[in-house]
Amino acid sequence: MIVSLPFALLIILIVLLSSLRVVREYERAVVFLLGRFWKVKGPGLIIVVPVIQQAVKVDLRTRVLDVPTQDVISRDNVSVKVNAVVYYRVVDPEKAVIRVEDFQLATSQLAQTTLRSVLGQHELDEMLAEREKLNADIRRILDEQTDAWGIKVSNVEIKHVDLDESMIRAIARQAEAERERRAKVIAAEGEFQAAQRMLEAAEIMARRPEAMQLRYLVALQDIANEKTQTLVFPIPIELARLLPHLGRAASDGAPHE
Repeated sequence: MIVSLPFALLIILIVLLSSLRVVREYERAVVFLLGRFWKVKGPGLIIVVPVIQQAVKVDLRTRVLDVPTQDVISRDNVSVKVNAVVYYRVVDPEKAVIRVEDFQLATSQLAQTTLRSVLGQHELDEMLAEREKLNADIRRILDEQTDAWGIKVSNVEIKHVDLDESMIRAIARQAEAERERRAKVIAAEGEFQAAQRMLEAAEIMARRPEAMQLRYLVALQDIANEKTQTLVFPIPIELARLLPHLGRAASDGAPHE
């Protein structure tokens, strides 16, 4: 009896020590009682009775999932290779343990299929120019699908959209043609505005003859300031207007044979 008492105390001490678990601040323990879900414990020191209770620890920190490169065919039949990164975390440890066998693997596979499905509905130009919108669409779909697993998808970022060499050359030619088109449009717009201004200036000068005289003097000043051996004197406006009348008067006054 004396020998068995210390042995019994040792057994009790071992059982007590084995039932103590330390759960960190970023962890939770999903405890099962005889195979049935009991409660979620933690953080801190918890007691899990051996044999009749089991505990599964779940990390609540944000996880980074690197989605492998996926072959995507866009809506305009362009083949591209796309990879992305997904940020998610467990918000409901009970669902993450009970509803899905391996929530990390399930989230990874779902992210791959969702990436191909969403990008396949858009054209190549949209993949390159509207990346923020595509990120938001993928995140929303993933978040809805993983909600049943107790997972919250906080962010999705498309990292690379890789094209083959022929497509890169085609895009470069398209961009060059677009730049030439814009340059021609800008030049035509400038000529149109200049013509409008010249028409407005001509209308003002037609209404105000003194404005034309002022322009005449400015032109003479500009010619005089230039370093040239040839000097051109424009005919004054009044003299130009009188020339037809002088010609008719001279012809009328000439002697007739």
